[in-house]
Amino acid sequence: MSDAGVAAVPAAGTTRPFLPLDGLPGLDPGWSRRVAVVDADGIPRTWHLLDTGVVAGGGAVGTMLCLHGNPTWSYLWRRFLAAAPPGWRVIAPDQLGMGWSERLERPRTLADRIDDLGRLTDALDLESPVVTVAHDWGGPVLLGWAQRHRELLAGIVLTNTGVSVPADTTPPGLIRLARSAPLLETVCVRTPAFVRATTGLSRPRLPREVRDAFASPYALATRRRAVRDFVADIPLESDHPSRGALDAVAAGLVDLAELKTLLVWGPRDPVFSIRYLHDLRRRLPRAQVQLYPKASHLVTEDTPEAAQDVWSWVQSTVVRDLAAVPVEPRPDRGTEQRYAPARHPSPDRILWQALLDRADDPATAIAELGRRAAAPLSFADLESRIADLAAGLTGAGVQPGQRVALLVRPGIDLTVAVYACWRAGAAIVIADAGLGLRNLGRALRSADPDHLIAVPAGLLAATALRVPGTRIVVGELPGRIRRWLKIAHSLAELTESGRRRHAPQTIMATPPPDADAEVAVLFTSGATGPAKGVVYRHRQLRAQLDLVRTVCRLDPGARLVAAFAPFALYGPALGAAAAVPDMDPTKPATLTATALAQAVAAVEATVVFASPAALRNVVATADDLTDDLRRRLESVRTVLSAGAPVPLLLLQRVQAPLPKAELHTPYGMTEALPVTDVTLAEIERATAGGRARQGVCVGRPLPGVRIGIAPLDSVGVPAEAVVDSPEVTGEICVAAAHVKDHYDRLWAVQQASARPSGWHRTGDVGHRDHDGRLWVEGRRQHLIITDSGPVTPVGIEQQLEQLPEVELAAVVGVGPSGTQQVVAVLVRSGLAPRCRPSLVRSALAPAALAAAAREVTRPSSDPSAPPPASVDLAASVDLAAVLVTDRLPVDIRHASKIDRARVARWAERVLAGGGGRRP
Repeated sequence: MSDAGVAAVPAAGTTRPFLPLDGLPGLDPGWSRRVAVVDADGIPRTWHLLDTGVVAGGGAVGTMLCLHGNPTWSYLWRRFLAAAPPGWRVIAPDQLGMGWSERLERPRTLADRIDDLGRLTDALDLESPVVTVAHDWGGPVLLGWAQRHRELLAGIVLTNTGVSVPADTTPPGLIRLARSAPLLETVCVRTPAFVRATTGLSRPRLPREVRDAFASPYALATRRRAVRDFVADIPLESDHPSRGALDAVAAGLVDLAELKTLLVWGPRDPVFSIRYLHDLRRRLPRAQVQLYPKASHLVTEDTPEAAQDVWSWVQSTVVRDLAAVPVEPRPDRGTEQRYAPARHPSPDRILWQALLDRADDPATAIAELGRRAAAPLSFADLESRIADLAAGLTGAGVQPGQRVALLVRPGIDLTVAVYACWRAGAAIVIADAGLGLRNLGRALRSADPDHLIAVPAGLLAATALRVPGTRIVVGELPGRIRRWLKIAHSLAELTESGRRRHAPQTIMATPPPDADAEVAVLFTSGATGPAKGVVYRHRQLRAQLDLVRTVCRLDPGARLVAAFAPFALYGPALGAAAAVPDMDPTKPATLTATALAQAVAAVEATVVFASPAALRNVVATADDLTDDLRRRLESVRTVLSAGAPVPLLLLQRVQAPLPKAELHTPYGMTEALPVTDVTLAEIERATAGGRARQGVCVGRPLPGVRIGIAPLDSVGVPAEAVVDSPEVTGEICVAAAHVKDHYDRLWAVQQASARPSGWHRTGDVGHRDHDGRLWVEGRRQHLIITDSGPVTPVGIEQQLEQLPEVELAAVVGVGPSGTQQVVAVLVRSGLAPRCRPSLVRSALAPAALAAAAREVTRPSSDPSAPPPASVDLAASVDLAAVLVTDRLPVDIRHASKIDRARVARWAERVLAGGGGRRP
């Protein structure tokens, strides 16, 4: 113990009469204590802290030291104290002048606060291992302390904080405003404006009692002087008294870079924006990240589960290392190695090897159709364009390990840009425009691209959305607009400069990338939850391409039409000619039968990729085909449709315009595609005898793919263990070489998805039959939890769609979980997809249709029908209500995944007497 000493350590109970802590939500007054510690001036100072207490005996594991910023107090960490695992002590002090600690006669600088904290922890006899957690301006204080106490540290957690204003970023406007001379005294001392504004940043608003709890230590102006002093001590100027201390903290992070670190962030923070997160990642390149997309400044308040996620990280990362238990060496799939990639053997074949093999081939490699289509490129021209652009990108500063975001329509420009980025060693970032501007901006900002290649509209959106990265435009723009958008290069300029920079054989001889080098960040569609960045490495994408080649039976010389955006980029990597049809890639249902046939004719395609919505419109417009175009479609031998469950009836209808094609519906998702495969013929055999009640048959696992089921309990929660037993319904789990590496900056989400180790939990619910086929029954979040257990929707919807009066169906739950009632919402034949809402007079189905719906969803009377999977999850149901509408809300990317949560909310309103004609 230092000579600062503990002057007094009263029992927690003796402090309670002096502090109004009783009744504060989530706070145990028993944690409260006061400690007197002598400061650098020799004056005893009384600290208030929340402390779970010293762990008695030999059961101590470690200490978590939590430090708040301005103008909060230790109340911020109440959930961390409440969730502390056995053996952990949690200490959360109120900084001097703040919370319920002693008020001071003079302001404290950053250097003073670092020294104050050191004296407190010396007095408390803190022992290793210590995990520090900090927020806001508590971050620089605790990091300064950490640099002086490196021997105690086992891990660091930082939440919405910073050590420097990032380059090309101005200091936060709210801080500059509050710090201005006319306002500083008014908003920080005379009024509680600054205190109240901090808790007011959260959306939705925090409960009033929580906001009042945060403000409670600052009720009087005399107790808010340190709030003012803290704001004034923010070193925005180069000659500020605390500038040297903050710069020293920033420089000292290099000494903490090897420590286990977790960065927890709310990207909607107007103070410490996501750029502060990116700045910290560059300074702490081994740090793991957990973004909470909807959270703001008070991230642990906006996301209450953050405390448990942090403890999970401590237990799985810090404690595991402390235990020094031997484990089989393997890459840490939650660790992002973007800035310090490990070296691993190169893959047997690089992603673009098939293109190199055809580098002298004059045959058409890629063709795009439509009014603005560019001229087709041969394999030789495509390889030359890619090589030129790769050299140009390298000359423009694109480096291995960097990220390049792409906002370019599928076609020649996008294909060239993607393969040139890979050739230059960079990873691509792709997010769907269908996310909507706000979500697109969040996705791209979270990925932190170093460069951005975009069409003019994309650059305009990126500027408005504050997406970082050097700007590269696809196309030409006037100089004035280029300067306004801060465009550094055009794609054509880089291609030309690259042509001058290299000889053709130079790129051909470029060493192949590491197998573990990051190659892509692909964002999910957001149809079944917030869009997530899915990180792939070369080895995983290579394995994916090998499976795609197997499913498509892509022999040398194969030719494909890519009407499904993810597959538009596969052609060159597969050595296959590709055509992009005349359609809006963000609206799959814009693909017509004529456009498909014209694309097939352009390359004499043998393979077609298309989403279910695209195929539905092909069927709807097939009568428009000329005799010549019908003959052109006869060259197609394989059709693949993926992205959402494909109804059997749709597949059967697709067979008419594509009579010689074998129809496949591979199952997969952004995180793992493909997983299984099945043909129309096998689906028809599998669904004979009423099996369609069990969901959508998606076939057997592909070579090298394992499928397991995590069984559901009576309230729809999947088990931790994975089984391979047939006829057991649960969450579908996948293990394979091409499964995603990890979710980008979503540590907790990644951990939850990777249980047990080596598996990916898909979020889909289904079962395997006795023949090894997989049946998909819905999504976990769409389970209907009735008083007799969970009900899966897809099988019931399949039955309803067999009715001649029904075009589409959605089955949802209405009411509280555990007593939900099953409601069917139907789109009647002839009303979908483009009818006027006025054609639907009432949301209640006509009596005859309701009776038919109830009849078809009752248990089968056929004695030969197969038994239901596990518990009776989907085989039969009593419909509480049958509603009708003119259309159902679907996702933008696939236009096939029904937003059942939205449908359920609408159904509940309708049944309560409100609602409207459509969800």
